[in-house]
Amino acid sequence: MLDDHTTAATWPTAYPQGYAVVDVETTGLARDDRIVSAAVYRLDARGEVEDHWYTLVNPERDPGPVWIHGLTSDVLEGAPLFPEIAAEFAERLEGRVLVAHNAIFDWSMIAREYARAGRTAPTRQRLCTIALSKELALPLPNHKLESLAAHFGVVQQRAHHALDDARVLAEAFRPSLLTAARTGVRLPLLECLPLTEWSDAPARPRVGYQPSYRQQTSWRPSRKRPTCPYPNPGRYEPGGPLTQGMRVAFSGDTSVDRELLEDRAVEAGLHVATSVSRLTSLLVTNDPRSTTSKNVKAAAYGTPVIDEAAFTQLLRDVAPASGKSPSDRA
Repeated sequence: MLDDHTTAATWPTAYPQGYAVVDVETTGLARDDRIVSAAVYRLDARGEVEDHWYTLVNPERDPGPVWIHGLTSDVLEGAPLFPEIAAEFAERLEGRVLVAHNAIFDWSMIAREYARAGRTAPTRQRLCTIALSKELALPLPNHKLESLAAHFGVVQQRAHHALDDARVLAEAFRPSLLTAARTGVRLPLLECLPLTEWSDAPARPRVGYQPSYRQQTSWRPSRKRPTCPYPNPGRYEPGGPLTQGMRVAFSGDTSVDRELLEDRAVEAGLHVATSVSRLTSLLVTNDPRSTTSKNVKAAAYGTPVIDEAAFTQLLRDVAPASGKSPSDRA
């Protein structure tokens, strides 16, 4: 049912015809980690729930952070392997936009599992609810699912349980979608590029288990970035513009694909740094309170810190390096 301000006649024609709200719990965050449970809420074009589905998945290795997802080896031992649930999972995703909170993570895990199984996930577009909340300018204290849920009055019953997390997200996504439709906001849809190549590589050793799957060596084609042609002008001054040559580091999850965000920075004339040092001009993170090594070093060095949204805004107007082009420095 549409709200009082959004009718079928005013619904944006460019919006998708259906959504698959997804949550996966995993053995960890690395590229060789596995899915241990998955849930999908299928929604129609206007966010109404059609049905839901949940399954455990035997990861064929230790379950990782049991204290987070609560799934022990004993619980997962009799669960189906991913290839055994791949077809049913695909049926839930077929023809729909994948919706998830920090969608690049869920999509990456799903794509890798399908690649291991010698298949391709049918999803072609994804929508991150973090990115959507930013587009809607929701007054959230942070980008956690619990904050989004609280904003819309959704009660979370079992955090980090895939089925309940998917339910919570589905219930929070519907009012977000209605608000976007009513205000004419363009949905932040991104392409889901399927993983089609899989190469042999040694996995991290696991006690009592010898992995038999083929492990991905690179999520995107590896390429060496060109050397930044501009000198480092120093630290970013809060309130001012970015300047070509600044050394920018990224930490934590981003709503935009990390490599895409880095590509945009390079194209603007910035130097993307893989670590934080005294020479780093700026650290971009959506969670400055986390204890990642980059955040800790930034605090120690007094490195300026901004979030992804502010950085993306600054990318629109990067100041030239001393008014000179790279050819002027030859």
